[in-house]
Amino acid sequence: MADLKKAFEAATKKALNFKERPDNDTMLKLYGLYKQGSSGDVTGEKPGFFDFVGAAKFEAWSKLKGTAPAAAMQQYIDLVKQLGG
Repeated sequence: MADLKKAFEAATKKALNFKERPDNDTMLKLYGLYKQGSSGDVTGEKPGFFDFVGAAKFEAWSKLKGTAPAAAMQQYIDLVKQLGG
């Protein structure tokens, strides 16, 4: 598990330095996987209707509810690699 956490942290740093910014759907997927991997299942209430970004992030994270943090970390790492990170 320690190796997975190190790889997850390395992928997080790489994701901040993509040569080209991924599209919004991919960014939301990365966000959801990151939050699920680092914090577990979504907490709190969904942001209000006028907070479009916050609501989209909440939805991306909530779609992963029930996914094991270790599985989310691995999916995040794999997606960052796929994107060239």
